[in-house]
Amino acid sequence: MVDQYTAGSILASLLGFVVLYNLFVKRNCNRGSTETRESTNNNTATNEERRFKNAGGGDVDVIVVGAGVAGAALAHTLGKDGRRVRVIERDLTEPDRIVGELLQPGGYLKLIELGLEDCVEEIDAQRVFGYALFKDGKNTRLSYPLEKFHSDVSGRSFHNGRFIQRMREKAASLPNVQMEQGTVTSLLEENGTIKGVQYKTKNGEELTACAPLTIVCDGCFSNLRRSLCTPKVDVPSCFVGLVLENCQLPYANHGHVILADPSPILFYPISSTEIRCLVDVPGQKVPSISNGEMAEYLKTVVAPQIPPELHDAFITTIDKGNIRTMTNRSMPASPQPTPGALLLGDAFNMRHPLTGGGMTVALSDIVVLRDLLRPLQDLNDSPTLCKYLESFYTLRKPVASTINTLAGALYKVFCASPDQARKEMREACFDYLSLGGICSMGPVSLLSGLNPRPLSLVLHFFAVAIYGVGRLLLPFPSPTRMWIGARLISSASGIIFPIIKAEGVRQMFFPATVSAYYRAPPVN
Repeated sequence: MVDQYTAGSILASLLGFVVLYNLFVKRNCNRGSTETRESTNNNTATNEERRFKNAGGGDVDVIVVGAGVAGAALAHTLGKDGRRVRVIERDLTEPDRIVGELLQPGGYLKLIELGLEDCVEEIDAQRVFGYALFKDGKNTRLSYPLEKFHSDVSGRSFHNGRFIQRMREKAASLPNVQMEQGTVTSLLEENGTIKGVQYKTKNGEELTACAPLTIVCDGCFSNLRRSLCTPKVDVPSCFVGLVLENCQLPYANHGHVILADPSPILFYPISSTEIRCLVDVPGQKVPSISNGEMAEYLKTVVAPQIPPELHDAFITTIDKGNIRTMTNRSMPASPQPTPGALLLGDAFNMRHPLTGGGMTVALSDIVVLRDLLRPLQDLNDSPTLCKYLESFYTLRKPVASTINTLAGALYKVFCASPDQARKEMREACFDYLSLGGICSMGPVSLLSGLNPRPLSLVLHFFAVAIYGVGRLLLPFPSPTRMWIGARLISSASGIIFPIIKAEGVRQMFFPATVSAYYRAPPVN
């Protein structure tokens, strides 16, 4: 029999081992919090670190990977709700992108709901009240249906980088939000549950960070996406970006869409003196900028199709040589629920940027996620939390699927085609929108994110197709016109139904039949 002294010695040894083990694990998971951190404002970095440490920076609730629009907005939202948030962003300098510059009114309403509406102030953002559509010398103006909203509600257009920096600053101002610069290289997994991330600092030092919940928002070029879903990325086209100066749009404070050949051209203001031009080039390759092919293409193919008010400024900008390109990506949301982790933003779901709906979807998703997380005090039960958060994928569908489907369908309709049925569909779409009343207000309310109803989208889409058939058959139908009309309906179905299938028919139109829709929060 072991005497009491021997037993006491064994017990003391065991306790000592447990203490040393805990210290080792805590040091491993949180050693990043003791290092010198990058901050969005170098002058306040030390103060922010001290405030975060005083608030318990070594023990965070949520790790957010990426501090773009989605990541910065999410960090501020969760931090405002009392969560301890650690944001790891690859580059905290001001981004310089040619997309993410137009926020639809529906997105602005979400910005207000998140308490971030002041982020569009002091960046020379421009109010946007609708669109102007141009085709073959004709044009029509489509206004947002804003009559029922406060006078401040409208779209906003701006420099993407200025907007993101304002959001980062607002998130970093919270004492329980820490923002640091680093490149996340992998997710830390244990028994199928994500426990945190491994990342490299700006100096190349490899660190780890642990939290009950890791939310990946590292954008369209996400290197972590494949760990959390099975992505099916499509590349329908590329954007060629220019910034025009010293000129006026035909319709002030409106986005302009030119239905050009081979595909649309966009113009919208991004400051009081600058107009963004995006030329869509179908396919994955664009003419070379370095050998002058791009400048020649823009001058000979694109320039003759743009409004006269913008022509001279367009040519001048090409001659200056500041031409940039970006690949457009489309990726349906394909969730693969993983305990301890969640995807958000462009890392999770992308659509063609023609309609400027990306930020609206991201901000709407954050509102849904915030409301789901609010009742939870403890995030440590990862399997139960994961099962509960499956409802997120269903609750987000009305807004996301409407904007995604509209973006994909409109892009295909607006592109020129040698097929006569597609030509008729394109012409019918322009004429239908030009009718005014419900024929313009309905589609524009969908485009602006003010009417997130997928069924309304489908009805308007096929109303355009039927309108096109009517134009063909009146006043006297002929066998040829009847055949083109039948192909027009078939073409319309071939455009929209594959997009709906990718979004999920049940989740899109019958979300209340999905069991996760009713899932209650875990009991603490």
